[in-house]
Amino acid sequence: MVLTMLLRLTTDVCPMIAKDLLETNEEAPVAMRLVPAPAWAGPKEDDPGKGDGKGGTETGIITKTRPKTKRPNLYRVLLLNDDYTPMEFVILVLQDVFNKSREEAVQIMLHVHQKGVGECGVYPYEVAETKVTRVMDTARKNQHPLQCVMEKQ
Repeated sequence: MVLTMLLRLTTDVCPMIAKDLLETNEEAPVAMRLVPAPAWAGPKEDDPGKGDGKGGTETGIITKTRPKTKRPNLYRVLLLNDDYTPMEFVILVLQDVFNKSREEAVQIMLHVHQKGVGECGVYPYEVAETKVTRVMDTARKNQHPLQCVMEKQ
């Protein structure tokens, strides 16, 4: 049993040694004694496009290809100025929806008030859409005409 396993292992590793062992050993199974192991398992020299003509084997690296991920398109969320929405409400919305500090919110609110439009942040499409919806719903619930839009960056 052990000899059979040794012979099978040797056949895989070195066919020439296995051939000698099988021919001289009486315990080897008949099927194993009759099957000669090939000395050369690579491409033949006369095969077109096979090997390098020196009898060597070709080696290569197997690599797993990863799909290239593309960054999502980003959208700017903009607040539009109006003459009716209180400044304090705009500051609260910027703090609540956009997680701005009080100072940042005041700066954005003043920019919107002076320039007519101001950027609240840049986000992927779904996030930007959600933030615009939250601002519009909050303004509507509090009966303010505050407008918020998004545009592709």
